Amino acid sequence: MWTIFNRKRQYPDLQWMHVDMHSHILPGLDDGCENVEQSVALLSRLEQLGLKKFYFTPHILHDMYPNTAETIGGAFHRLRQEGVEQLAAGYAAEYMVDMAFDQQLARNPRHLLCLPGGHILIEMSYIEESKLIEKIAFDLQMEGYIPILAHPERYLFYHRDPKKIERFQDIGCLLQLNLLSLLGYYGRNERRVAKYLLEKGMINLVGTDVHHERHVRALEIGLQQEDIRSHFKHCEILNKELFSGVTT
Repeated sequence: MWTIFNRKRQYPDLQWMHVDMHSHILPGLDDGCENVEQSVALLSRLEQLGLKKFYFTPHILHDMYPNTAETIGGAFHRLRQEGVEQLAAGYAAEYMVDMAFDQQLARNPRHLLCLPGGHILIEMSYIEESKLIEKIAFDLQMEGYIPILAHPERYLFYHRDPKKIERFQDIGCLLQLNLLSLLGYYGRNERRVAKYLLEKGMINLVGTDVHHERHVRALEIGLQQEDIRSHFKHCEILNKELFSGVTT
């Protein structure tokens, strides 16, 4: 007998985000998808979760993932040939803040891979704060870019004092949260700091940061268990406003 007590509760999907502006779905570039088949499969499942557009942001890390505009652009166009043109809106990069990036910015500041509107995604090592982070944030803005600090909730050195993250807003950075952090995928501390940043209204952008099938599966399960959108009531999320109307 079907009753209200055995009816499966339905929580909102990710349609409210509309655009995923941080992922590692492009094939064969970093620690994300290995081939086009994997990329297409993950995009299909994420589309079923309500996402309509994707900007892909593979790592650029000098020693480990020395990607370029040519390698990233080539992977993007190979993926679009698989019939996902409506989903694959464009590509940028996730830049590691280190000496190599500082030198690249000084040498050739006009050839960085950006999200629409000059927004540029940057990250640090999870273990130790980069001594260059404030300098690079300033230098990027002097060149007309808008820096986005990727997943601040994941940096171990902020877990004891997440209030330190506030200074990034003071120096002109936008803050991007990983959905998986909020779902507890990375651990309790990441979830705790994610909730702190959301309660303080500090998060501007949201990304899946999907690398592989396990990440997508965690999203699928998490969205069945919790209404995560309720955590965002103090934040103005700009994914759709900044990135929904532009294609590369």
